[in-house]
Amino acid sequence: MKSKMPEARDQKLKLLAEDAADLEVLSAALQDAVAKIGDIRFEARTKRLTVTFNRYRWEGGGGQRIRSALQIGSVLGVKARRLRRGAKDAIVELLSLGFEPGAAPGGDLTLTFAGGGDLRVSIDCIDAILMDVSEPWPTKRSPNHDT
Repeated sequence: MKSKMPEARDQKLKLLAEDAADLEVLSAALQDAVAKIGDIRFEARTKRLTVTFNRYRWEGGGGQRIRSALQIGSVLGVKARRLRRGAKDAIVELLSLGFEPGAAPGGDLTLTFAGGGDLRVSIDCIDAILMDVSEPWPTKRSPNHDT
């Protein structure tokens, strides 16, 4: 008997990014994800940046959020602009991830947030993973984009 594949609504994401095209996939999955400033952690010793988000599940028809973690490796440095790092409970909404190549295979990865803030992450190479870490929950609030 063949096992039935779970539907898209039931699957958890686990995505690895090793090049700029992969980052575009992560960016699409993370669009409109929300996090607290306190959920952004840079570990200089291990050269790792981790951000935990409540991600809107665009796949499977939406209507749900799920707790997800984005971990970026090979980090050389992190610069925040227009983010109140001391306000640990302040909420930020991710608009996109962008990559600007530098000395190959590295460059700068930018997390752009609503309201004009961003986090610029200098990386030695593209090494990122996005993984859902909870069960999804229903939400009545879906992201709204003015065109």
